Amino acid sequence: MNPQPFVQNTPRVLIINPNTNRHVTDSIQTLIHHLAPAGVVTEVTSPAQGPTAIETDRHKLEATQHVLALIAQRKEEGFDGYIMACFDDIAIAQARALTQAPVISLAEAGIRYAAASGGLFTVITTFDEAVPTIEALSTTYGLSERCRVVATGIGVADTAAQTERAEARLHEAIQEAIRLHSAAIVLGSGAFAGRAKALQQRYGVAISDGFAEALKYTLNAPYTQKG
Repeated sequence: MNPQPFVQNTPRVLIINPNTNRHVTDSIQTLIHHLAPAGVVTEVTSPAQGPTAIETDRHKLEATQHVLALIAQRKEEGFDGYIMACFDDIAIAQARALTQAPVISLAEAGIRYAAASGGLFTVITTFDEAVPTIEALSTTYGLSERCRVVATGIGVADTAAQTERAEARLHEAIQEAIRLHSAAIVLGSGAFAGRAKALQQRYGVAISDGFAEALKYTLNAPYTQKG
């Protein structure tokens, strides 16, 4: 995606979609355009090569390599923060070792947002294989006892395309989370980019996809991160 015009001393944030699905990247670009505060320059991009969906350990390894190569190539441009637009820990630790700017994933931003509700919360992800990874991340953040993770069983591409089956599964998962008294819901995939606001208005429960929270973090982190 084309970056916004550079302005001297203006905060600049690079948002990286680690998969190469152009539809997902475009959806993220549209969302970030509406979320970014005035005076903040954002750029949404993805590696030139890599998997179109990250659904296996092999996909994750390949995507990590390409994301790190992208950051290494562009870190001298002086970004003030980086957002990994996926619900995983892909390249997070390594990226923090590459740059002193804040780095955060949608997973950390979204889960910490939901935890602030003070009660139980549900993360709704896409494919079933993502569930153990997200559960492990919630444990890392010390929030596993309050975090319920479920999958729609639909892949990233169909979720992003909002197919009839994907939509039906998403709404079923939201309704079940509400029935189980979740105080907040997190949409656990970059494929859900831009959906949170409308779904929150429809269901009357706090719903986040992690993007707004990740952006706030990168712009307000009180210190730089190191490895």
